[in-house]
Amino acid sequence: MNTTLRIPMVLLIGATVLAGCKKDGDDPATPTPPVNEEELITDMYILFHDDDGNTYEWHASSDEGFHHEHGEGGEHEHEGELHIHGDDLPANKQLHAEIILLNRSVSPADTISHEVLDEGADHQFFFIAEDVDITFAYEDADDNGRPIGLLSGWQTGASGSGHVEVILRHQPNKEAAGVSGGDITNAGGVTDLSVEFPAVIQ
Repeated sequence: MNTTLRIPMVLLIGATVLAGCKKDGDDPATPTPPVNEEELITDMYILFHDDDGNTYEWHASSDEGFHHEHGEGGEHEHEGELHIHGDDLPANKQLHAEIILLNRSVSPADTISHEVLDEGADHQFFFIAEDVDITFAYEDADDNGRPIGLLSGWQTGASGSGHVEVILRHQPNKEAAGVSGGDITNAGGVTDLSVEFPAVIQ
């Protein structure tokens, strides 16, 4: 009789030990922290078109990539020599702009702007014009209906020259005052990328 009971008792103890090990390994209270890898960006393109089919291009590149500044609202620096090219933009025109970010350090080049779109709720571009008559409006949105800025509308005014700073923020507070309208003042977050383009309207 003792022999008959010993086998199921051993099996029960073994099952209990195994269940305990599995529980410890799958403990939901101590999940593995997600890996947040920074993506290298070597090129930023802004591709413009108007309703008449005319196209224009701005391009900034750094062979060593743009530096991602840590810290809330941190200032941006780039590594290596920065190359910037920009077509003149027509005066008094509505232009549609698309931003493309690339990493050319790998082959084939990696399109980082696809990842920005996939993580749209955590990213937003801001456009700041200085000494030049351009206003901006967002033409895209994340899953929460908040802007991203990969697509935008640029309304040019009178002829003149100045510059436009394009800033990509990671994890901005999109619900803060003015942020959804493009005001970076209360955005917070971390600057992933910042490029100052010379802007000529004629």
